[in-house]
Amino acid sequence: MIDRRIVGMYESNCYLYACSETKKGVVIDPGAYGKEIHRWLSETGIKIEYILLTHGHVDHIGGVDELKDLLDGVKVGIHAGDADMLVSAKKNQSLLVGFNLVQKAADIMLEDGQVIEVGKQKLKVISTPGHSPGSVCFLTSEGLFSGDTLFEGSIGRTDFPGGSLPQLLSGVKEKILIMPDETPVFPGHGGATTVGQEKLYNPFLKYPY
Repeated sequence: MIDRRIVGMYESNCYLYACSETKKGVVIDPGAYGKEIHRWLSETGIKIEYILLTHGHVDHIGGVDELKDLLDGVKVGIHAGDADMLVSAKKNQSLLVGFNLVQKAADIMLEDGQVIEVGKQKLKVISTPGHSPGSVCFLTSEGLFSGDTLFEGSIGRTDFPGGSLPQLLSGVKEKILIMPDETPVFPGHGGATTVGQEKLYNPFLKYPY
């Protein structure tokens, strides 16, 4: 079970991924509007167990604390490479857009290859640094949540501190493009795509690395 809401000034994708049998789920990247996200989740009847973050930039973490405070016993997970972004307005880039966003520290440090169980479903953490040092994707039986690593026809920007174009391209080509062509990709912004479509048409994946 996958659902999506577009949140914040940068129109980030916030996802619900849930086990339809057990009604347990996770929220991925609540970038803004924590109260509105909570109302949406309440309508689904899903018990949220985790808030999982693909990375620590402001447009993907802006609603974390507000949402966590409204949920019972939920844990926040982020890769250690981006963990400081939750607690530093300078590092999460919020100062660049005119406000001082500081959230609480994460409860869980995500690691490459880690598997998170939610009901009878699983999410596998895939480390794909480049957009940020701690960027990750989440692979599920329904597809890949790619954060700002891979978009339809594009890739994440790498000009922020800690970014690396060669590192991002290496991760995409070595960890994502090896997946079956029919694998759905649910990015941090914009519409869904597939691995096969990006192999064929994404111009950024033609760069050497």
